[in-house]
Amino acid sequence: MFDHLEIRVLPPGPRFAAQLRFWVNGEDVIEGAVYEGGRGPFAADVLPAGRPSLLRATSEARRLELGEPECTGGCCGFLAVVVQRFGDIVQWSDWEVPHAPASPPPEFHFDASQYDAEVARAEADRWWQVHM
Repeated sequence: MFDHLEIRVLPPGPRFAAQLRFWVNGEDVIEGAVYEGGRGPFAADVLPAGRPSLLRATSEARRLELGEPECTGGCCGFLAVVVQRFGDIVQWSDWEVPHAPASPPPEFHFDASQYDAEVARAEADRWWQVHM
């Protein structure tokens, strides 16, 4: 059975631009690993206009920063994961978490077609740009 990815864009607030949240199997991965008050990456950084998203999975492993604690990643570290495609499977593995006592999320395995469709949907839905 594969894991299920949902990418959500949170509207900009008084302190931060629009940011991404990653829900896997109905759970917010960022909140689970960096706790309440943490934030995801800025939507404009991960979903750049006119270029493919950094979330696109290829056969070459790539480390992505997916979140940081409220105190910033420069202080306590970032939530990071290695993203890689293996044929019809996209794997998220080798997590780094910002807080030493926090447990890293488990390794996730996504059906590549569902993963690609969700990334493409997030790339195409630019509603958050009207707030920039």
